[in-house]
Amino acid sequence: MTEELGWADVGAVVAVSAAATAAVGAVGAAVLWRSRHRSLQVLVPAIAVVTLLAVVGGLLGAAAAMFLSAHDLQVVLVVAVTAGALGIVLAVGLGRAVLRGSRTLVTAAQSLGRGDAVAVSPRPVTSELATIADEISDAGEALARARERQAALEASRRELVAWVSHDLRTPLAGMRAMAEALEDGIVDDPSAYHRQIRMDVDRLAGLVDDLFELSRIQAGALQLSLDDVALADLVSDSVHDVDALARTRGVRLTGGVDGGAVLADRDELRRALVNLVVNAVRHTPHDGAVTVTARQEGRHAVLTVQDACGGIPDDDLERVFETGFRGETSRTPGPDVGGGIGLAIVAGIVAAHHGTVDVANHGPGCRFAIRLPLTTTA
Repeated sequence: MTEELGWADVGAVVAVSAAATAAVGAVGAAVLWRSRHRSLQVLVPAIAVVTLLAVVGGLLGAAAAMFLSAHDLQVVLVVAVTAGALGIVLAVGLGRAVLRGSRTLVTAAQSLGRGDAVAVSPRPVTSELATIADEISDAGEALARARERQAALEASRRELVAWVSHDLRTPLAGMRAMAEALEDGIVDDPSAYHRQIRMDVDRLAGLVDDLFELSRIQAGALQLSLDDVALADLVSDSVHDVDALARTRGVRLTGGVDGGAVLADRDELRRALVNLVVNAVRHTPHDGAVTVTARQEGRHAVLTVQDACGGIPDDDLERVFETGFRGETSRTPGPDVGGGIGLAIVAGIVAAHHGTVDVANHGPGCRFAIRLPLTTTA
């Protein structure tokens, strides 16, 4: 018959075993702490050994307190040591697996720091290291996309500087020559020179305004004053603003609206739409037509500008809204051609309104479309 332990005996066994285990565990913890900078391949098996020694210490303490016979102690020790040895072997294998995973993460982190492609392989065995590996992979992809955007932005800025430098140099040189001619009194029609100088000044002022607006957009400093803007008013005002230019070029400019309103900054959105209409009129031949429309599509308002420019080459469609892009082989723009900034401003203003803008070849020319959230309907 095996004598059952009473609660007092159980408490005594727990106290003795805990004391012995704590004593061995304290020594093992101190050793592990001094070895904390060692490799995981060493630390993981060491933890298993300390655990085994703590269990053996508890058993010896219980035996010393006469709770275990010599025979029972031998049996329990054999079981504990056998299980502990197997546990140590497993711990060594786990330590190696964890070490391989950590080395993989180190290699991936070094690649991330150098800006190289990040590949985490083989995948770490623990969930924590796997999570870190996923984060490193995501960070690598994000940095790669950021580098691509940065390279594209730098290229567009260089192109913009080249265009703007030429656009500034040409009228300034002409204005200087006309001013010198007026000073020397060798001009037969001074009023014509004055008109030309004024036109060049207006053109340069418009270019500077565009550059300032673009800098605000790219710096994230564009402040919007949001209000419900009726689509009918927006289209009507934009057509009115560009009507004189359209008449001068012999282009028919019309507008149509299907009701609705958008939450937007009236002036900024009007500027974006006017830029699209001006761009359409400038590229539409004499006797061509430009149509501005606004309609509702589900919960969005769609503003479209259809021109008769003859279409945009497929290779240029994706670059239309890039800063400084004109799609022209010549760097000598006409008297009313912009500096390759207007459409970039459109894209920035629309993005600030949480909308989208795109372009596609359609009919006799191309169609620009702005999509914005619709707030009210008429």
